[in-house]
Formats: sequence, structure tokens, C-alpha cells
Amino acid sequence: MTRAPQVWVRTRRFEPGVQLLFVNQFSINLGFYMLMPYLAAHLSGDLALAGWAVGLVLGVRNLSQQGMFLVGGALADRLGFKPLIVAGCALRTVGFGALALADTLPVLIAASVATGLAGALFNPAVRAYVAAGAGGGEERRVEAFALFNVYYQAGILLGPLVGLALTGVDFRLTCAVSAGLFAVLSAVQTVRLPARRHTGAAREAEGGAGQWRIVCGNRTFWLFSVAMTASYVLSFQVYLALPLTVERLVGDGRSGQAATSGLFVVSGLVALAGQLRITDWCRRRLTRERCLVAGLGLMGAAFLVPAAGGAGWTGVAGLLLCAALLAAATAVLYPFEMDTVVALSGGRWVATHYGLYNTVCGIGITAGNLGTGALLDAGGAASWLVLAAVGAAGAGALHRLGRGGRLDAGRATADEQAGAGAPVA
Repeated sequence: MTRAPQVWVRTRRFEPGVQLLFVNQFSINLGFYMLMPYLAAHLSGDLALAGWAVGLVLGVRNLSQQGMFLVGGALADRLGFKPLIVAGCALRTVGFGALALADTLPVLIAASVATGLAGALFNPAVRAYVAAGAGGGEERRVEAFALFNVYYQAGILLGPLVGLALTGVDFRLTCAVSAGLFAVLSAVQTVRLPARRHTGAAREAEGGAGQWRIVCGNRTFWLFSVAMTASYVLSFQVYLALPLTVERLVGDGRSGQAATSGLFVVSGLVALAGQLRITDWCRRRLTRERCLVAGLGLMGAAFLVPAAGGAGWTGVAGLLLCAALLAAATAVLYPFEMDTVVALSGGRWVATHYGLYNTVCGIGITAGNLGTGALLDAGGAASWLVLAAVGAAGAGALHRLGRGGRLDAGRATADEQAGAGAPVA
């Protein structure tokens, strides 16, 4: 198991701003995951929304977040990373507070939009800050993002447990506590986070038009973003398909809530136990392309477990195994995925590239949620088989893209400089 001292020793190798963002990411996920695992059950149970409506509310949150990532990333590159990080946490305070009061579909959608837009503001800035603050080259960035995912998953582990206790009292209490935590984060980052602007390769002299030409003209980056959409559709099912299926298997009472928490506990334990060792192993033995293909392929295979069926707690066990495999796949994917975005950007307008990347993936998540919700309403194993096929298709696309060496850092930079007529200033 990944030992806490090892994580701490590796954390201390990075500058104070990056260290603070590691801890902040744990806190962000603590607040987020104490609420989100129970939102689908709240919508379908307490508020009696149909499956398609639940998918719509969750999908709109992701569309407003990942669909607006491009704006958030562009602003972060122009204004600096810190203002966007602070503004995003403050807006999420408002959004989660609103969820405590929402009881109609229009109000729920408005609150979901606010929480999603908040993520659009701080997420590209946080990742660009970590990439810039890591220092060194690919190996250093991969290590930084592996550590980032450990803190990320620690929040996933603890958040649902806190949420289970709070939701047992009242889901609105969970919303209020989460909103309060984000208010504290806003204050802490305002005071303690050192300011940092975009990486040196992106110069303000390029102007807004040059910024968009460079980012939108990067053909390899576009292809990579479309292929990786599959991973986001699949990983999001921890919030949609798996909790709703748990509810159908064992009900939405305390047993159902405990089983739903188990999904996130398992995910967190797998990441905490294996992230650094998985990353170290992958760096020694696999190329970037193989890490990406293997991770996405494993994500798709995870859904073959619930496809095999099972009633009651036997079915829940299959869902827990599915969650564990998804977490292991994420441990393989995430550090190399984040570093590939930097590599394909050529070090220019990194936050904007992160923004466009997540905008493309956000569109895919929204479509995937609506489709998955409809399949779940229809029942049967079809939804799991479709999700497995999505993973296989994404892995195949990544294999074809990486076959020509376009995902290698040096080749990616050359492709970016030559792509789609985008001038390099």
C-alpha cells in the first residue's frame, strides 16, 4: 500500500504552491464527494425524478463545467491561475448552497450549472499551475500528477463517508456543509496560494487571436481529445449508472446509502494503495501510448462485470469490483493523460488546452449520460455492454493515434508547430 510518509516525502519535493494545491485538491474532493454520490438517489428518490431527468441534471452540471472549461482555461492563461482558482471555489460555494434549497427541475438545473461553471473556472487553472510548478520535463510532471491523483482519490475516499453520516440526517445538511468547506477553501487560497501566470512559452504578445489559432489549430490535440472522451463517459458512471443500479438492487435506505459509499471507498483505496507504484511501474516498462491504451481498455473491461448480472448483494459485489477496476484504470491513465495534454500543447497556453480538452470531453459526457440513463430505464445488460464497447473503441482510437509517434512529447511539439496553419510566435 502507498505509505503516507512516502507520499509526504514526494510532496515535499515540489514548490509550496504545488504542495498547497495537492492539499486543496483533497479538500475540494472532500466537499464534492460528500454530496455528489448521493445526488442521483436524492433526485430519483426524494424528488421522484425519472431516470432521464436525473441524467439531464447530472449531465447539465458536467456540460456547464466541461463545456465552459475552454473559457476558464483561456482566462487563466490571460489573468493568472490564482484568480480563477479562488473564483471557482467561491462560485461552487454558491452552487452547493443552492442545491440545499432546490426542489424543482428548473432550479436544480440552475444550481447544477453554477456548480459546473465553478469547476470550469478552477480546474484548468489548477492543472496548469501543477504542470508549470512541477519543474523539469515529462518525468517530473508525471510524478506531480500521480501525487495529485493520490490526494484527489483520498478526497473520494473520505468524502462519501462524511456524506453518508450527513445524508443520514438530511441531504440538505450535506449540501450546507459542503458549501461551507468551499467557502473556507476560497479564503485559504486567497491568502496562501502564491500567484503564478501561464508558462513561459505562451507570450501575451501573441494576442487573443494568436492564442486561439495555436490551440484550435492543433490537429493532433483535437484527435486525442475526441479519443479520450470515452474515458470520461466511463468514469462518470460511478456517479450515475453504478449508484442507480445499487438503489435498484438493495433499495435507497441505509443499506443502499452504505453500498453507494462503498463504491467510492473502494475507488479511493485502490488509488491510495496503488497510484504511485502503478505510475512508477508504467514509466519503467511502457510507452506513453501503451499506458493510455491499456488504461482505457481496462475501463471498458470493467463494465463486463456488472454485465454478467447478479441479484441483491451479489450484484452489489459486481458493482464494487467494477468501481475498483475503474479506479485502477484511472491510476494507469491519469498522470500520462495530463502530461500528454502539456506535451501536445508544446508548452503554449497550457490552461487553454486543458480547457478545450475538457470541453470536448464534456460534450461526450452529456451525451453519454442521456444515453446511459435511457438504457438504464429500459433495464437489462445492454447498458453495460454498450459502455464496454465505448472503452474498446476509445482504446483502439488511441492506439491508431499513437502508432505514428504523435503522442510522444518531442513529436507532439513538432506537430503542434506545424498543425493546421497555426503560426508559432
